Amino acid sequence: MTEARPDPDRAAVAVRAAGEGAAVAADSFRTELTVEEKNGKTDVVTQVDRDAQETVIETIREAFPDDPVVGEEEDALKAVPETGPAWIVDPIDGTNNYVDGTRAFGTAVAAVVDGEPVGAAFDCPALSDVYRVGPEGAFRNDDPLSVSDCTDPEVATVCPTFWWDFDQRDQYAAATRAVVERFGDMRRFGCAQLELAMVASGALEGTMTNLRANSWDTVAGVQLIREAGGVVTDLEGDRWRHDSTGLVASNSGIHDELLAAAREIEG
Repeated sequence: MTEARPDPDRAAVAVRAAGEGAAVAADSFRTELTVEEKNGKTDVVTQVDRDAQETVIETIREAFPDDPVVGEEEDALKAVPETGPAWIVDPIDGTNNYVDGTRAFGTAVAAVVDGEPVGAAFDCPALSDVYRVGPEGAFRNDDPLSVSDCTDPEVATVCPTFWWDFDQRDQYAAATRAVVERFGDMRRFGCAQLELAMVASGALEGTMTNLRANSWDTVAGVQLIREAGGVVTDLEGDRWRHDSTGLVASNSGIHDELLAAAREIEG
C-alpha cells in the first residue's frame, strides 16, 4: 500500500491535540505520582496518562466527532481500522521515564485514513520540542527535519528499540550485540516515538526491533522519518505499516546493514 495524501485539517488537529495532552503531562511532571502496574513490573501507568488521553480525545472530537480513536489507555480501540479515518494516540510515550523524572517522554497523535498516516505530531514538553508532519514536510519547532547523510555503519549511531520482556532477554542481548558489532555506537532512550523522531532529525542513523510494535508507539514517528527522507521497513525489507512484524527505521544510507542486524535478533 502506498502513502495516503496529506490532510491539512487532520494534521493541524494532530498538532493541537498532542499539545493539549502534553500540557496535562507537563503539569504533573516531577510531582508525586501514584504508579500502577498493567502487564508487569516495567509496564506502568498513572492517572496522568489517563487524563492526558482523555484530553487528547476531547480535542480530536471537537473537530472530528465521528472518527474512531485508537489509544494505549482504558477503553480506546486497540487496533487500527483498515478503512476510513481514525486517530492513534499515546498520551505519554515513555511513561517509565516520566515517572522517574526523566525528560524523554511526550504525547503522540497520528491521523490515518485507510490505515495510512495523513498527519502526525509528537510533543515533548520537558524538552520543549514539538515534532510534526503535515502537507509541507516534517518539522521540529518549525525547523525542517532531514535524516543523517551517514553511509558508513562504523560511524553510525543506532538504537535497539521497544521492550524485550524478561522471557525474551536473549533477544534483547542479541539486539544489543548486533548493534555494537556492526555500528559505531548505540543509544537507548526508553521512548520509542522520541527514538524515531531522532532518526528523522539526524540525531540517530537508525532504530530497529524484531518485535511487532503497538501502533501508538510508532505511527507518528515512522511518518516523521519518511517525510524527512528516511526509510522504514519490516524484517522482510517491505514497506512498514502499523501491523508489521519488526520495525527497521533508518536514514536509508545504512538500511541494509541495519536490516541485517535486526534479522540477527532471533538467530
